Amino acid sequence: MIQYSLSCANEHKFEAWFKNADAYDVQASQGVLECPVCGSGDVNKALMTPAVGKKTNQKVALSAGHPDQKALREAMNKLRSKVVNEAEYVGDRFAEEARKIHLEEKESRGIYGEATSEEVTGLVEDGIDFLPLPAAPEDHN
Repeated sequence: MIQYSLSCANEHKFEAWFKNADAYDVQASQGVLECPVCGSGDVNKALMTPAVGKKTNQKVALSAGHPDQKALREAMNKLRSKVVNEAEYVGDRFAEEARKIHLEEKESRGIYGEATSEEVTGLVEDGIDFLPLPAAPEDHN
């Protein structure tokens, strides 16, 4: 897996994970990349710094007072709403359905649902592209 910093024509900056560099190139050439803030399809790689491992397992979060926290929350909620409204909920059959779509046994369509860690590992190992649906911060209160 590789993480890229991306930006859209409206200068919104965000990050995305890809199976490898080729997966980014394929998605970019197909025009399927989209800014989670404004929906622009004009998305390009942005300047990145290498990830340096930390010695602790501390989580990094934006505090409620951080200037970008509200925009990030709104972008996550917009992305989540788009998926929920436009994709089919398949529940705990997510891995099975994703694999069938990948193998072209079923029609290509947007889906979302749940998968166990073992199922997620199997999808990654089989080269099946997917992304986790961002949880709304309100879901954890």
